[in-house]
Amino acid sequence: MDLAAHVDDRSPRGIAATVARLVRGGDLRPGDRLPTVRTLAADLGVSPATVSGAWQALSAVGIVISRGRAGTVVLPPPASWLPPRYRDLAGGAPARLDLSTGTPDPELLPLIGPALARVALQSPAADTGAYLASPVVPALEVLLRESWPFAAQRITVVDGALDAISRILERVAGYGSRVAVEDPGFPPLFDLLEQLGLERVPVTLDRHGMRPDELERALEGGAGVVVLQPRAHNPTGVSTTSTRARELAAVLRRHDVLVVEDDHSGEIASARDVSLGALLPDLVVHVRSYSKSHGPDLRIAAVGGPAAVLDGLVARRMLGPGWTSRLLQHVLVDLLTDGGAIEAVAHARRVYFARRRALREALAGLGIALEPGDGINLWLPVHDERTALVRLEAAGIRVAPGAPFSADGAPGDEAGAHVRVTVGLLGAEVEDVARALALAAAP
Repeated sequence: MDLAAHVDDRSPRGIAATVARLVRGGDLRPGDRLPTVRTLAADLGVSPATVSGAWQALSAVGIVISRGRAGTVVLPPPASWLPPRYRDLAGGAPARLDLSTGTPDPELLPLIGPALARVALQSPAADTGAYLASPVVPALEVLLRESWPFAAQRITVVDGALDAISRILERVAGYGSRVAVEDPGFPPLFDLLEQLGLERVPVTLDRHGMRPDELERALEGGAGVVVLQPRAHNPTGVSTTSTRARELAAVLRRHDVLVVEDDHSGEIASARDVSLGALLPDLVVHVRSYSKSHGPDLRIAAVGGPAAVLDGLVARRMLGPGWTSRLLQHVLVDLLTDGGAIEAVAHARRVYFARRRALREALAGLGIALEPGDGINLWLPVHDERTALVRLEAAGIRVAPGAPFSADGAPGDEAGAHVRVTVGLLGAEVEDVARALALAAAP
């Protein structure tokens, strides 16, 4: 392959992005030997140091490896411990600004060190080492019940939102069952459904939430479970309105199905906590994650809903992990009650709202009008997904491809192509990013 012919941007970043794109597209395969530094430098008319910098960047992220006199070769892709759509989101070239992750800004998380110190002084050893004690620390259950959007029969905690959804589906959906999901939706959820042998039934959204007519069609088609995100929908940012919740509840009352609500953004979302559980408490399991608000490494999500579902979930966990670390539960109690931590989360919510608004306004000034939305992600329509990703890579910006978010498994056509931008990680570079996004989105 004439690698130089594929390079448009002759900076180290541009050369690295080109190689990464060729590897991802299959044009360069594991074991292929790249040109020597001096050969490619001569072909491109740049210094050897420029090519060497590109090779070093690629090596740092595991795309290539230098084998001395044997040259620099393309490495095999990472071991398949990541499910398919997770791999699609994790892949990509090194970037100056990575807006692809969907993760919170670590600078906006409440400080966990002081919370750990305070918990250590409280010595909660009495209930952190008991195998048969309640899986939920009593103080945490009190806080959860005070803030829960409906009167749940049972509340427990598990190791993150996906852990909760997985365990619920294992309880209520048999192999081959149909599950109604949002389209677009959360790629790891689609991976999970495939792992469990469940069939996705896509339900489209509008700016008010899941469409009632589409939900009716999915339920009439045999879907026995519905999984939805009530606010700060990933990737679109849509939040279900109170009116839409009543419309969906009217549809659900005509069918014997369970609803699983994934409230993944929780306390950093600006929208109201609208839950179908307030209308259908016996049919709704509500999952609230604390990853984006208080820290992904806490690995805590609260689950509240009917005893018929939650009792079996808790019993099954006792034959596996048993419980979510009660020590970490005490840390979460501290973070939910400490004034400084409460203000840190409130500050993060304001900052995320402002960052999203700033990027929307900058894009509007460039002719791209988007709905306000909520949360840390923005769903940007583009003329062509691959072209958009290449243009952004050339600008040193990485975003998530839109195709993995498609519930029907089909990439978007020209009318439906998108990329996801994690606006929660934006800083002062809003105007520059907006210009790059507008250029990437254009035909």
